Amino acid sequence: MDYALLKVIWWALIGTLLIGFALTDGFDMGTAILLPFVGKTDDERRIVVNTVGATWEGNQVWLITAGGAMFASWPLVYAASFSGFYFAMLLVLFALFFRPVGFDYRGKRADPRWRCAWDWALFAGGFVPALVFGVAFGNLLQGAPFAFDTDMRVTYHGSFFALLNPFALLTGCVSLSMLVAHGAAFVKMKTDGVIAARACLALRAATTVALLTFALAGALVATTITGFRIESAPPLDAVANPLLKTVEAGKGLWLANYERFPWMIVAPALGFVGGIVAFAVARSRFEKTAFIATGVMIVGIILTAGFSMFPFIMPSSLDAKSSLTVWDSTSSRLTLEIMLVAVIVFLPIVLVYTGWVYRVMRGKVTQTALEQNRHSMY
Repeated sequence: MDYALLKVIWWALIGTLLIGFALTDGFDMGTAILLPFVGKTDDERRIVVNTVGATWEGNQVWLITAGGAMFASWPLVYAASFSGFYFAMLLVLFALFFRPVGFDYRGKRADPRWRCAWDWALFAGGFVPALVFGVAFGNLLQGAPFAFDTDMRVTYHGSFFALLNPFALLTGCVSLSMLVAHGAAFVKMKTDGVIAARACLALRAATTVALLTFALAGALVATTITGFRIESAPPLDAVANPLLKTVEAGKGLWLANYERFPWMIVAPALGFVGGIVAFAVARSRFEKTAFIATGVMIVGIILTAGFSMFPFIMPSSLDAKSSLTVWDSTSSRLTLEIMLVAVIVFLPIVLVYTGWVYRVMRGKVTQTALEQNRHSMY
């Protein structure tokens, strides 16, 4: 297979894994963030916990898979990002620790203080990753302060607190609000009564915040944020070496792809249409429609970032030519081909199994179900 085509295929596959993580583990995290607010009593919170109790572990595998795929297909990106964003990733990792222990230990004791503490631990396990992932995308859009020397050794010149700049916090709010909206739609779909009513209010509020922050971030990208564009580069099938290209940096350059490929405008359109539909049907009986709409919003927002940056993966604000792109940060042709075969074989199996699990676990979680399965449900 053509080497350049393989590189684009793997860009699309890793994007698919990230979207899969956002769509599945995203509503897990959104549900955990809403747990202390949509559930007022212990039974109500147990209902909320059990809406995701049967599937959260499998959903989290999407993140692990995406990290492994990045390591194998984009080794330079893996090296630069996992070293430069080291403390941010540790923060996410430590926050994710709260999820398995929170789910498993919450019901070990009947003490209200014990259960309340684990409820807030689950909240942190959803809130922190949702925010930090958005902050990371905000920093990628601005460029990260790293550079390669002639021996291809990477050095990072930033700090953890520098990541928390205003634009990155804005994109963090986009990520946080869209996942909260997705979680609210899921809780509304899986529950009834007062819990569903509270989830409806959360859905409308989170969707509103997501649309407003997404629009504001887009306006800043168009007018203020420095974008990047490749001026000259070696042939697309050349050996990966980011230092062989020249890169221009300037305001508004992240919109260049939309001029070259007008069809890409479908991505932000999906983001806005999905959010508007979710807000419109939040109070209706079309619960699945609201859940699908928040998923469409998430897909549109992530694709907007991906389409805007293509072919850049990790731009450098310190040394523009050190920026990592689809063309110069990938593994060898043989590595990509072997991995592609593995994906073709195993991804359909994973998707079929995941679909079967959700089909088996379909239906609402009710108080009656909790009472009948008090020793087997969380």
